[in-house]
Amino acid sequence: MKLSVGITGQSGFIGTHLYNTLGLYPDRYSRIPFEDATFDDPVRLAAWVSQCDVIVHLAAMNRHGDQQVIYDANIRLVNTLTGAIERSGNKPHLVYSSSIQEDNDSLYGRSKKEGRELMAGWAEKNGCRFTGLVFPNIFGPFGNPYYNSFIATFSHQLHHGETPVIEVDKMVPLLYVGEAVQIIIRAVSEKMQAPAYRINPTSEGTVTGILKLLQTYQSVYVENGIIPSLNTPFEINLFNTFRSYMDVANHYPVKYLQHADDRGAFVEIMKSNQGGQLSFSTTKPVITRGNHFHTRKIERFAVIKGEAIIQLRRIGTSEVMEFHLSGEEPAYVDMPIWYTHNITNTGTDNLYTLFWINEFFNPDDPDTWFEKV
Repeated sequence: MKLSVGITGQSGFIGTHLYNTLGLYPDRYSRIPFEDATFDDPVRLAAWVSQCDVIVHLAAMNRHGDQQVIYDANIRLVNTLTGAIERSGNKPHLVYSSSIQEDNDSLYGRSKKEGRELMAGWAEKNGCRFTGLVFPNIFGPFGNPYYNSFIATFSHQLHHGETPVIEVDKMVPLLYVGEAVQIIIRAVSEKMQAPAYRINPTSEGTVTGILKLLQTYQSVYVENGIIPSLNTPFEINLFNTFRSYMDVANHYPVKYLQHADDRGAFVEIMKSNQGGQLSFSTTKPVITRGNHFHTRKIERFAVIKGEAIIQLRRIGTSEVMEFHLSGEEPAYVDMPIWYTHNITNTGTDNLYTLFWINEFFNPDDPDTWFEKV
């Protein structure tokens, strides 16, 4: 039986990843779309909560010049949501996302802790299942710079020619957003009952150390096109996070340097400290390959003969980017994660393409999700 899942804060950093990931399993979950303005419309909010078997409460204010405004807003969101559920007569499973900021004395930390306790108490009184998840610092692709994470801020700055500044250097416990999403999904699918389940970080690093890695990715990858050494799952996640802040539309296609003489031409297609798998294909005229996306894999398409269009579209958006490549000027495009992509032969002869991906194909865990661009 499918579960109907609604996400407050659906358009936010974690909410977007959760919403998109649930969409990968249409046989298990039905997503009930949520817009932030719903909180300001009692009739609309009541109708929304009535449709949900599960409500994941992610909506919260993180930053504001006045800390009291943050506290009041977050408590008000909890009261507004539980009030609407009570009036609807529905008994959904409530999943509340909190933060290790609960442990400090900031008004934001207090608002998250007291909001969790408030919702847990209401759920117990009204016969609803409740799961309180207390997360460490979460990072990942598409987070808002200057808001969600220092990693988002540094990545954005490096891609835009700015100089990151370290205000406080300390060891930071970290969790990748994809891991956080899987924890939420497991809590939903296993119908977890827990007033305060503390999530352990899967990695940690100093602010200085992480900035040095990001600066390495900037010089090695952005400036020289080389896939850097990625020795741990954290480094792969950090690299994919960094890549998500690239100006994709203006960076690609990247033209190769050709070395030509009377024998012909020579082109270095791929430099990598990462290993992986290199494949070759021919594509007949007007044929399209792809129309899928990856959530973790790093992939490069290199056109070496023929004419092609590569299209990319970020999942959850409608803007399609097109890149025209030709074997006359060999070039490549790297596929960002969570971007569905394809390649079409637009010429009259066979298209010759090299494909590199950072991990071997595993039929039990292919990380290949089909969706037309």
